[in-house]
Amino acid sequence: MHLTSYLTVLGCCSGVLAAPVEQQPLAGNGRHAGPRRVNPYAPGYRDPYDKKVDSIGRKLRPEPYRNGDGTDMLGPRNRPRERQNPDIIRPPSTDSGGIPNMRWSFADSHVRIEEGGWTRETTIRELPTSIELAGVNMRLDEGVIRELHWHLQAEWAYVLEGSVRITAFDTEGGNFVDDLEKGDLWYFPPGHPHSLQGLSPNGTEFLLIFDDGHFSEDSTFLLTDWLAHTPKSVIAENFHLAPEIFESLPEKEKYIFQGSIPDSIEKEIPKSKGYKKSKLQFTHKMLAEEPVNGTGGQARIVDSTNFPISKTVAAAHLSIEPGALREMHWHPRADEWSYFISGRARVTIFASQGHARTFDYQAGDVGIVPKNMGHFIENLSEDEPLEILEIFRADKFEDFSLFQWLGETPQRMVKDHLFATDKKAGAKFEKAIQDAQKDVIKKYWDYDDEEKEEL
Repeated sequence: MHLTSYLTVLGCCSGVLAAPVEQQPLAGNGRHAGPRRVNPYAPGYRDPYDKKVDSIGRKLRPEPYRNGDGTDMLGPRNRPRERQNPDIIRPPSTDSGGIPNMRWSFADSHVRIEEGGWTRETTIRELPTSIELAGVNMRLDEGVIRELHWHLQAEWAYVLEGSVRITAFDTEGGNFVDDLEKGDLWYFPPGHPHSLQGLSPNGTEFLLIFDDGHFSEDSTFLLTDWLAHTPKSVIAENFHLAPEIFESLPEKEKYIFQGSIPDSIEKEIPKSKGYKKSKLQFTHKMLAEEPVNGTGGQARIVDSTNFPISKTVAAAHLSIEPGALREMHWHPRADEWSYFISGRARVTIFASQGHARTFDYQAGDVGIVPKNMGHFIENLSEDEPLEILEIFRADKFEDFSLFQWLGETPQRMVKDHLFATDKKAGAKFEKAIQDAQKDVIKKYWDYDDEEKEEL
């Protein structure tokens, strides 16, 4: 779908870009002491550059004041929520238009509680912009089983904590069993039966991704559910056993339930003559991948090029240092479905036609960026790293770097676009991008630093 059509479908409307206000002096001595001591949400505060503010880290209370405009709120307030979303309370002056909501927290998702575990999901029902992918957060205690089942959709997963045993079965009758730990992945193609079982004494938790935003855990094909809705005479005929053998079958689905503690994989492999190991590799160690190093962090990319079975899901694991920036970029073939594992971030989404909107994220949040929409991810904290999964419904991870694009484009063309009226600024910009190597995560840079201020 074309970008403008995407926005039309989601109900975007035009807006007016707020004009920047001239910077006013800040209280305090020195370039670093002043901004840290002054409340950036005070009526008299001025910042025409819309610098990030970590309202949680600085224990600030966001208010709708911006460069002399706005006023305070008189009605009921949800202060903790406002502190989590400071750029909703006071959007940057560059925000404009009617971009729909691109943020959801798993903390707001309904939790289904089961024996020894729970599950909660973020789908198109919870987040209408989550069109291409759906996510499920699941927790299993030691020995607890997510019963034998299969799906209409492909399943991709990342282990958040603990360890888990997975089993899978392929279309050629091959069997697969593996034990996974934090940072490992699995992928099950549509229709492939599988199971999960918690192994850690403290339990295990993981993120499941399905390649359809309309997915729901309630639509899973479960072994016990199928047998509970099949005449016992048919079951008996299928297995060549007397019907009374099956009188103790569960009357309804088990879904998540306490099982016996598993033995080693070697001891649990069936000894039947017909058993054979699957030729498919359903699992992958993501954090063992050689990282792409940026000046401000690392990215580990996993797609069908290094995890061949994963034909419909590609992903990147990002480690962004304090204050650093996931550079301005866009993805040409798929929407970005981001899961924030730790830290706090600011993201501005540019949707063309003068539309832009800023969102704030923290651990447990989901973010959406539709394909081709320009954006960045900024670590709000000056002290804590930011850990994120970028996930796509695609066979290959692809993005375009704004820095690299402009650096590799004839500089006369770039300067004609951006600096036609300021030759001096154009020369400085050309020098800054002369090394056009892609820097997936850019290190923290403060234009207030004396030694860096060239503006």
